[in-house]
Amino acid sequence: MAEKILKNRVCIIGSGNWGSAIAKIVGRNAARLPNFEDRVTMWVYEEMIEGKKLTEIINETHENVKYLPGHKLPPNVVAIPEVVDAAKDADLLIFVVPHQFVRTICSTLLGKIKPTAAALSLIKGFDIAEGGGIDLISHIITRCLKIPCAVLMGANIASEVAEEKFCETTIGCRDVLLAPMMRDIIQTEYFRVVVVDDEDAVEICGALKNIVAVGAGFVDGLGFGDNTKAAVIRLGLMEMIKFVDVFYPGSKLSTFFESCGVADLITTCYGGRNRRVAEAFVKTGRSIKELEDEMLNGQKLQGPITAEEVNHMLANKNMENKFPLFTAVFRICRGELKPSDFINCIRSHPEHM
Repeated sequence: MAEKILKNRVCIIGSGNWGSAIAKIVGRNAARLPNFEDRVTMWVYEEMIEGKKLTEIINETHENVKYLPGHKLPPNVVAIPEVVDAAKDADLLIFVVPHQFVRTICSTLLGKIKPTAAALSLIKGFDIAEGGGIDLISHIITRCLKIPCAVLMGANIASEVAEEKFCETTIGCRDVLLAPMMRDIIQTEYFRVVVVDDEDAVEICGALKNIVAVGAGFVDGLGFGDNTKAAVIRLGLMEMIKFVDVFYPGSKLSTFFESCGVADLITTCYGGRNRRVAEAFVKTGRSIKELEDEMLNGQKLQGPITAEEVNHMLANKNMENKFPLFTAVFRICRGELKPSDFINCIRSHPEHM
């Protein structure tokens, strides 16, 4: 008798534009690979769309009409409105929700998932730890659910991934046994994966680049040119490296040259939603909240939230002056400074001293 292959079951927790783009990849790979169960569950926060439940629309039409319209999901991806129902049998939980919901979701899942499960976080952002400071999302997932959690970050604009345009991504995973399984379920001919063991630095890059992208959007809104934007990107990268060095020592400089680092920074500063909304913020004078409602279907912009969390940490160490770009973005988003003050804030950057 042939030996039975143990099949891994996959659950995607989240179904925004990025979650849906990843569901397209994961669904196809699960159906193709012998070591994965065909059926992939996707937890969908239930909403009504023109009188019909979003989960029903996805399961009938195989399209997330709200967050990824125009792209068909594989038929083996099943939308489920209850997160416990979606996750309870999974061997791999792929987290793709806004970072502010992670703790609530984890407490709902506690004791209701397989103790042998593993997680992969695609969530870009931090959470504020109790008593101040930053909590990494992967650390929260591991602590709450008592399972290992790797991270995936890269130059991956969801709409382009959904259109199957060639790109790279980075998986940060310390566990040499889990890493190949995670790479297999994610990698395609157009979505290429590099695995590194520097989990924390990979994750931090994915959050900090959104702050820099807001700065890049300010530059575009103010009408400065490519030279200025390049300077902002470079100074932002230096602040990212310094931040990791100060708060998470022991990371490798080489990680910043993977897709999760400089590549993601460039693409976000030229094409991402943080840049786009920040540009509109300068040009229209309207609030970030108004622009989120209008431009992002009400989804929250990560850059301003992350800037606030980072500032909390810098202020605790009295280091705001060492990170003038991060600090300027925070203060402009809060309304303490005008966007036109941005360049003056970085003119005397410590990098220039």
